[in-house]
Amino acid sequence: MRIDILTVVPDLLSGPFDHSILKRAKEKGLAEIHVHNIRDYSTDKHKNVDDYQYGGGAGMVMSIQPISDCIEDLQKQRDYDEIIYVTPDGELFDQNTANQLSLKGNIIILCGHYKGVDERIRQHFVTKEISIGSYVLSGGELAAAVIADSVVRLIPGVLNDETSALTDSFQDGLLSPPVYTRPAEYKGMKVPEVLLSGNFKKIEEFREKEALRRTQERRPDLLD
Repeated sequence: MRIDILTVVPDLLSGPFDHSILKRAKEKGLAEIHVHNIRDYSTDKHKNVDDYQYGGGAGMVMSIQPISDCIEDLQKQRDYDEIIYVTPDGELFDQNTANQLSLKGNIIILCGHYKGVDERIRQHFVTKEISIGSYVLSGGELAAAVIADSVVRLIPGVLNDETSALTDSFQDGLLSPPVYTRPAEYKGMKVPEVLLSGNFKKIEEFREKEALRRTQERRPDLLD
């Protein structure tokens, strides 16, 4: 998988992809993540990438020219399955969307800034709009990093235990059950006996029951 991220502040993304699972995915050749500075495509002598809104109003808007040129330049080099714009008014990102995107080959993620991008970019280039929550960030870079991390970890071979991702929260519509590790008792706090029993049927029943209980308590909306 290849992910190209378009941004006006590439330094914000200099760290997230050089550690842990994403670093491992790149080293294994399972994922490529490339960050592109939209300013490099600006024809403005000062490399400006924003301008005032037509019709007036507070806040600047990202201009169509540098974004359009950047996307078109990338499209000359390869075909893209999705061109994603991260925006507060996009569809809410969830595990199902991450699963679908993990099956794609090439993806562009466009990071918004200021009051957003010229609407013509959304109308003529963007194929999918995503929000990571009902709040506003200073820009789309952190959201792009969240999406990339969530998607890349699902690619077969990225995780050492490929079954791990299949038991994550939300994969079956429920939150994950509580987990424990050694020691079995610590300062009077004990691990549930069933997890020490070796009876895998009862262990699975316990986990399913706890996953349902935790979901009912914390995220009942998932059960609707």
